[in-house]
Amino acid sequence: MSNIFKSSEENICRASEVIRAGGLVAFPTETVYGLGANVYDAKAVANIFAAKQRPHFDPLISHIAEVDFLKEYAATDERVFALAKHFWPGPLTLVLRRIEENPSIDLACSGLRTLTVRMPNHPTALALIKKSGVPIVAPSANKYQSISPTTAQHVADGLGDKVDMILDGGACKVGVESTIIDLTGKEVVMLRAGGTAKEDIETFLNQKVLISGGNPDLPTAPGQLLRHYAPKNKLRINVAIPDKDEFYIGFGTQDGDLNLSPVGDLAEAASHLFAYLRLADEQALHGKIAIAPIPNLGLGLAINDRIKRASYR
Repeated sequence: MSNIFKSSEENICRASEVIRAGGLVAFPTETVYGLGANVYDAKAVANIFAAKQRPHFDPLISHIAEVDFLKEYAATDERVFALAKHFWPGPLTLVLRRIEENPSIDLACSGLRTLTVRMPNHPTALALIKKSGVPIVAPSANKYQSISPTTAQHVADGLGDKVDMILDGGACKVGVESTIIDLTGKEVVMLRAGGTAKEDIETFLNQKVLISGGNPDLPTAPGQLLRHYAPKNKLRINVAIPDKDEFYIGFGTQDGDLNLSPVGDLAEAASHLFAYLRLADEQALHGKIAIAPIPNLGLGLAINDRIKRASYR
């Protein structure tokens, strides 16, 4: 029997009951599908790490549905609220200092004195958070280091009955995870490129955003490990001319077996990235995948980050 349920008011109410009871619910966001639990329920959060086979040192993102909830959850200032009100709901995650020693969220924060939080831009996600009445901690709903899911079926294929309920809200529009910025210091530091362009943040703040890859052995935010989002088959990146035995994912005029965006649109390419990596993984006859060069600007920064980590051996 399938654990996929079409997103509806009735099923969202049912899913909120699962969250409150300590269960796991996979749900759609604008970026990828998340595997959700009550952030204050340490046992439920532990079950996320177990289901994903994710190491406990890799912190998780909390999802909220109201900007004003931030001040109850984290240390805030005018800059934090300005960014939240401008970019939320949307694919931007903020790293903030915790305001109290609350042991119930230690596991979600991997024991760090900081937490990561965002407001997703998807009606199902927002409705679920509001109905549940608690922040929902939700990493991508896939096995650790594998390709992120952008459909409900991807979740079912990867995690199966490890999830109590999967809400199907269709394919994710953005297709790559959120941008993560650290606001705990004077400088704004990007820890992960994602669905919000670095240039847009810089324009809004009128200041330079620094870039840090972090420490892959002691990550302070998701997506900092050297190998992540990876297909089973070997992947080569920035390939202009593929080998004959490689399944080729093209971009723009650089055509291939699949093309992320024939017109060279980075938003379209981002929305197709994980789904096309999955298709390539299934169809690569010789166990080899190659991907065309992607411009390293705007959403291209996030795409290149993902394929670089996906190709790491």
